[in-house]
Amino acid sequence: MRLLSMLNRNLALTVLGAMLLTTGCATYNRRALHDAPLREMEQAFAHRQPALTPELAERVLALDPASVSARDVREVLTHTPAPRIINIHGGIFPVHRRMISFSEFLVGMGYPRASITNPSDGTYTFSCYESSAKIAGMIAWYYEKEGLRPLMVGHSQGGMQVVKILHHLAGLSGRRLEVWSPLTWRPEGRTNIVDPLTGRTQSVVGLRVPYATATGSGGLTRLLPNQWSLCGRLRSIPGSVGEFTGFYKPFDFLGGDWFGFGEANHSHALGTATVRNVRLPARYNHGRIPDTKHLLQSEAIREWIDQFRPADPPSSGHPEFEGDTENLLWAAEVWYSIKKHWVLELQRYLRARRGFPHAS
Repeated sequence: MRLLSMLNRNLALTVLGAMLLTTGCATYNRRALHDAPLREMEQAFAHRQPALTPELAERVLALDPASVSARDVREVLTHTPAPRIINIHGGIFPVHRRMISFSEFLVGMGYPRASITNPSDGTYTFSCYESSAKIAGMIAWYYEKEGLRPLMVGHSQGGMQVVKILHHLAGLSGRRLEVWSPLTWRPEGRTNIVDPLTGRTQSVVGLRVPYATATGSGGLTRLLPNQWSLCGRLRSIPGSVGEFTGFYKPFDFLGGDWFGFGEANHSHALGTATVRNVRLPARYNHGRIPDTKHLLQSEAIREWIDQFRPADPPSSGHPEFEGDTENLLWAAEVWYSIKKHWVLELQRYLRARRGFPHAS
């Protein structure tokens, strides 16, 4: 009887937690462009691919992707286009504001705002409740128009959405994906794009993104109906991404399996993906991890972030600073990877345009 009572109590707590997770969803009412604004934006995207001067192209090719300094960002990268960043926030209002804070952090560190905001409505993020197939189709649309493959950053349920998108692109959820326009928020009635680097037809299924990351994904959010399709494969990362980082923290019942302890939170590669797992400090608040704009207020903290290099095994600490350092380690890890793939994508594009072999 005692065991039954404990099971009933745990079931009640689980159901209560799931109900709380679905209360106050952070979603968007998307606004499509029409008529003249749509035609103007479509024309702008028709000429969106990188156009670098020979001197700037040489400077980009000379950069070391594994060691991008603040000076490199300031003097070289800020004068170039950047890969589209697909930020996907979690489900509890106002968690989308945390991802907006992260977007402002990226802009403050030198990333182009235009490569983060959605062009039709100016929003910085996608909701975890928006269709993962739709977002996958938009990734293909952006690559075709901009010549650089998008990067993905997901938090909480948004991280689960990132993994779903990777499974879509790998063909593990079906062999047909439509191209979606972020200008009209509608499918374009096609399943292929023209690869801007080769000129050949490329199916949306089979497209590979360079970098993706998921933070605090799992735990009680696995119980929500929109996440059931990931049952048994949340930690399985297919070869539709070059590099993937999974972040987790102890004492995380919302986003951590077994409360965020142990290898149950470790992602692993199904194929060619390079997968890294990083344990964040237990003191981090699950819902606030992307809240990082405050880190821009300290020059010492910004300098440390710019000089940060990931450790193997990952470090869980950092120097002491005056001011608020909450979420510093997460911000430094993600910014390092974004800088790295900013350079790699530009170099891939430039080498392909010069007729050199390019990275897959």
